[in-house]
Amino acid sequence: MTPFAIAGIQMHVAALHSNVEGMRHRLDVLMARFPWTQMVVFSELAPFGPLEQFAQPFPNDTLALFQEDARRHGVWLLPGSMFEKRPDGRIFNTAAVINPDGEIVAKYSKMFPFRPYEANVSAGTEFCIFDVPGAGRFGVSICYDIWFPETTRHLTSQGVEVLLNPVLTGTTDRDAEIAIARATAAQFQCYVFAVNGLAAGGVGRSVVVDPAAMVLHQSHGQEDMFPIEIDFDLVRRQRETGLKGLGQVLKSFRDREVDFPVYDRASGADAWLHTLGPLEMPRKGSTAAAPAPDPRIAPGYREDPARPVRNEAPFGARTGAD
Repeated sequence: MTPFAIAGIQMHVAALHSNVEGMRHRLDVLMARFPWTQMVVFSELAPFGPLEQFAQPFPNDTLALFQEDARRHGVWLLPGSMFEKRPDGRIFNTAAVINPDGEIVAKYSKMFPFRPYEANVSAGTEFCIFDVPGAGRFGVSICYDIWFPETTRHLTSQGVEVLLNPVLTGTTDRDAEIAIARATAAQFQCYVFAVNGLAAGGVGRSVVVDPAAMVLHQSHGQEDMFPIEIDFDLVRRQRETGLKGLGQVLKSFRDREVDFPVYDRASGADAWLHTLGPLEMPRKGSTAAAPAPDPRIAPGYREDPARPVRNEAPFGARTGAD
């Protein structure tokens, strides 16, 4: 067994003033109650909330305070994320990873800002992977990133065993995100720590999932501190023998006989996606009943004569009762 104790802190996040002192206080309380904790994770944008007006350069005085806290408590610390303003004026949603010596060992900028709602936030392009000596390998994604399995695919293909996913979800799709967290854990045979906030920081319902997609803890709609001891040997055994002795999905992907043309932007395999229109804010009224566009009119579409496109009823006009 290779145990490691990770705690999430789900807390109220204000939008109009700093939450930093509240975070530091809760960290002190957590470490007093659960001194065996080795890593602490806060929610997305926990320090200053969801408003871009609080963007600041990296590193900054706030990070210096968190570095001091990590050193004082001797823990790994991911203090949520904050809006980072770079010298060229662009704004990124960036998280820092701090080790028990108070050093920033990694940082990560969200690859998939929640567009069109975060239209002014730039997308990061670099992955975040770091090792905890004597324990295992961690990766970071932020909130909406987990909706794109390619992000976790890259991390786990590099050996990541625990996915840390700070979240700010205050919308009605939290149920879907919890399902995605469980699916991610199963697909990639890893632990998932998805830590949400409250109030301006989200609707709560943080979740911790093990490599067999079992929910180890799910918070409700109030403040919560949840230290969970994980076992890296469980990840390694399941990756070797399969989920519950069944699907060995990472090895199956490794040994695949197919490449996926959709990832080659020059292939035209994603032509239908370009019929969906621009990524923009929805307007009043519904277009849900509009007919689906014909993929044959997509720019760059090339029909294979051996496999012509046909408009056919699902299931050949049969139902599951036939």
